Amino acid sequence: MPTKGGPAPQPRSRVSALDRALQVLDQLQATGAPMTAYDIARTAGAPLSTMYSIIDDLVERGLLMRADDRRVWLGPRLYGYGLLYASSLDLLAVAGEEMQRLSREVEETVQICGRDEGMMVVLLMAEGPGHFRVTSRVGSRVPSNWTASGRLLVGHLPPAKRAAYFAKHAKASPTGRAETDARKLAQASAAALEQRLSMQVGESDASVACLAAPVVNERGECQITISIVLPEAKAAQHERYARAVQAAAERIEQRLGWRTVAEPRAA
Repeated sequence: MPTKGGPAPQPRSRVSALDRALQVLDQLQATGAPMTAYDIARTAGAPLSTMYSIIDDLVERGLLMRADDRRVWLGPRLYGYGLLYASSLDLLAVAGEEMQRLSREVEETVQICGRDEGMMVVLLMAEGPGHFRVTSRVGSRVPSNWTASGRLLVGHLPPAKRAAYFAKHAKASPTGRAETDARKLAQASAAALEQRLSMQVGESDASVACLAAPVVNERGECQITISIVLPEAKAAQHERYARAVQAAAERIEQRLGWRTVAEPRAA
């Protein structure tokens, strides 16, 4: 109860277990060397018993490891997370370089695309030198069934999951030319990934065509796509563009160590 005429007492703040775990990791990062639970608790201003409990949980789950002198350091599970994060940064850096190279080669707009739930999202983009401009920019999101890249990005999923994905997320496109049947989309998605090429003409935007190739990791999962966006009238020359975009995707995979030797593409 507040005292008469005095300020009301402030509620006690409660630090969550997640916040305490982050305090441990942040302190180890800042120090750059193993520490005892006592030193971490003292530096963080946390109850020693609480910090002991948090550290024990982190050790048990492989996020920390404990030496014979009871000091703790970052664990092997964090190393795996770090490698994956570093790989994602390397992926976009390498993809961006190959995107620029491909755009110069074909003199058209080239995009790097990924998947965000039921949508395809443009991650990177290099505009071609001509007057042709596309409406999708970096950050643009469109339903996966409207685009060549969208189909590739789910082609590695099991058949039932592919069908369920399109059943949930497929939408009619502004041009009315995009396929919305989940079964047909699931089949087309798998076939496109197997052929390492997907093409759409006028499905999302009138007079716009797109050829996309998948960038596939060592587990056969499509991580991103690289695609050439061009006027529909140029789609008749698709064989030239197909070879170029597939070669660019292969170079990305080779540079990341996902493809060690040139592999024949499906006929």
